[in-house]
Amino acid sequence: MPGKPSDVRIVDMPANIVGAGLGLRRGYMKTLDENAELVASVVDFMEVAPENWIGVGGRFGRRFRAYTERFPFVCHGLSLSVGGPSPLDMDLLAAIKQFLDDHQIACYTEHLSACSDTGHLYDLMPIPFTGDAVRYVANRIRRVQDVLERQIGIENVSYYAAPQVSDEGMSELEFINAVVDEADCLLLLDVNNIYVNSVNFGYDPSAFLRGLPGDRAAYFHVAGHYREAEDLRIDTHAAKVIDPVWELLEAAYDLYGPLPTLLERDFNFPPFSRLMDEVETIRRIQA
Repeated sequence: MPGKPSDVRIVDMPANIVGAGLGLRRGYMKTLDENAELVASVVDFMEVAPENWIGVGGRFGRRFRAYTERFPFVCHGLSLSVGGPSPLDMDLLAAIKQFLDDHQIACYTEHLSACSDTGHLYDLMPIPFTGDAVRYVANRIRRVQDVLERQIGIENVSYYAAPQVSDEGMSELEFINAVVDEADCLLLLDVNNIYVNSVNFGYDPSAFLRGLPGDRAAYFHVAGHYREAEDLRIDTHAAKVIDPVWELLEAAYDLYGPLPTLLERDFNFPPFSRLMDEVETIRRIQA
């Protein structure tokens, strides 16, 4: 299922999820509070990992509620482990559904990866690119969608060692397309992850982008990464977005339209003005 032209859209995202977004992190909430008027003029929507906020009350709970009342939100999960060997965590799923309903958040996404095996691994592990894995993961995604009563998005992830498979193995691109098609889910298209993997595994990022099921893209992620070596990049969300990633984002817009795009920054937070400059860069490229 190759990428489709931008005039072919089958995704029905909430009408208020548009433009440029920012991941909400506690590390810079105070700064955002102090610059609320500017933030409201630059940031169109926000994203959080529900695991970081489920059950949070008191001062932080009230502050988070104030944000969900001011901004449209999407949720990007961290620990569902749709590709993991352990049974799906149904208690977590129920808590996520309650969280989404409480805050009226329609869009939920997760990683196309495994992050648990009888316990959380605290990392995103790649899934073997096989037909059996496609069927296994797609079945779990369909079950998640049934519980959440929402069509979810699944993100193409960065990884650093490809799982060893037999001759019947698929490419990463074939695997992503097959899972999205089999599960009838959406795609959270992470532009930085494409670039990181293209360096680490030696493929053309533009060709990979063109091969994705772009008609299923709900929104885009963009972020910075760490240059470990000439042929090794580490996806950190702790640095500025580099020019080749911005160029790849522009190519994604050319292919699939200027979809909502979110800046991820998790650590090593820059001065507030530089953070807003990156969100503004998204807006400029979209325009």
